Amino acid sequence: MMRVVLDTNVILQARASGHPYHLILREWMLGRFSWVVSTEILFEYQEVITERTGAARWTILERLLTLSPHVVRTTPEFHFGLIVDDPDDNKFADCAIAANADFIVTSDHHFDAMLGSGYKPQPITPEQFIERYLTPP
Repeated sequence: MMRVVLDTNVILQARASGHPYHLILREWMLGRFSWVVSTEILFEYQEVITERTGAARWTILERLLTLSPHVVRTTPEFHFGLIVDDPDDNKFADCAIAANADFIVTSDHHFDAMLGSGYKPQPITPEQFIERYLTPP
């Protein structure tokens, strides 16, 4: 099964049922791919979602992540330091590399540093991910 790391901004937008990115969460719940997370990523999700939309919204997502069989939890043991322009984004790159993920779904151009880096996980925009992997031919 395809393994994917989802950037926080993608999650924020995907939670809204009318947003085009909502398809990403729906297809994850249906088992189309595994969502890869680390403790650092979960802390960021919690902080940002709680700050922007309230603790109840975070609790719902946390419960889904806990109950879903389509979640891969990993603990990166090495920090690769690939994202120089925004070092806080390295938690996503490190997690993706450690879990042998296929993609990091993000609109953040800081992840372009991973293109051609020799590591398997590559950044892909939410639009590209939906078009290539979640939309029937």
